[in-house]
Amino acid sequence: MSLNFSYRHLYYFWVVGKEGGISRAAARLDMAVQTVSTQVRELERSLGYELLKPAGRGLVLTEAGVAAMQQAEQIFSLGEQLPAFVRDAVSAPSARLAVGVSNGLPKLVVRSLMQSVMDEPHLRLLCREGEISELLADLALHRLDLVLTDRSAPPNANVKVYSHSLGASPLAWYAAPELAAAARRGFPESLAKVKVILPTPRVAVRALLDQWFEKQGIRPRIAGEFDDSALLKTFGASGMGVFPAVEMVHDELETRYGVERVGPCQGVKEEFFAIGTEKKVLHPLVQRILSVRMAQSCHLPAGAPSEPEAATRQAAPLPRV
Repeated sequence: MSLNFSYRHLYYFWVVGKEGGISRAAARLDMAVQTVSTQVRELERSLGYELLKPAGRGLVLTEAGVAAMQQAEQIFSLGEQLPAFVRDAVSAPSARLAVGVSNGLPKLVVRSLMQSVMDEPHLRLLCREGEISELLADLALHRLDLVLTDRSAPPNANVKVYSHSLGASPLAWYAAPELAAAARRGFPESLAKVKVILPTPRVAVRALLDQWFEKQGIRPRIAGEFDDSALLKTFGASGMGVFPAVEMVHDELETRYGVERVGPCQGVKEEFFAIGTEKKVLHPLVQRILSVRMAQSCHLPAGAPSEPEAATRQAAPLPRV
């Protein structure tokens, strides 16, 4: 903790920023206006920068004040949550697990990857979806225990993280029943005639799909592109176009989305990774997820994919967290 300035002074400044002025802040704090003003000036003196400046009949944040306000917002917003966190921690034992999920990772796959921990008594699961860069930043700050994604972690000299392969699953093409019937006629060349929807280039598997089309000599009629895999499937199920999906969730795709398998995307697999901050994982729930080994390849007859093989090992009893 920095001792170069007073957190009490920072708190007064934060209240001024939240209330939009020193007078309103003084009223909220039940303090004299002069006292609040003095405390803010003390903070400016200790930081070495002016945080507020006159504007008309009031005050506005300087550039330094904006930066200070952003940091104060995080500090004191977290502080306001502290009583609830402490109360929840002592009210009942819980096994807390905070997981980041990259946008492009299929949501049905996420559920499968986490199956081994879902029956854990007192599980308290926090899932956050976002861009991989944002999730890795939260992982480095220990706001997340693990990040699930479709690619290994990019090299970063400032953040040391470790990628753990969870395996891969072949892709196949799916569509709403009426479109599936048309797409099966002359497959895969039919994908040049029917509409197709794809992940955006920001999703790791898109490059492999583009290579597959090029190898097949097919110029697809792309009707839509989606970052989010659930949106891709939802629009595909509505008949917008034929779409790719991992075969490991074949049964769930048919049941939940009412789609049919058109044919294989031969040679294309989607990979899955878990990224953590330690090479030797200590969190027992993370250990359990990493113990899952999904099938590396499946040779599947059309319309009848088999269940992927997975192995889980018994984890040690969980400590109270």
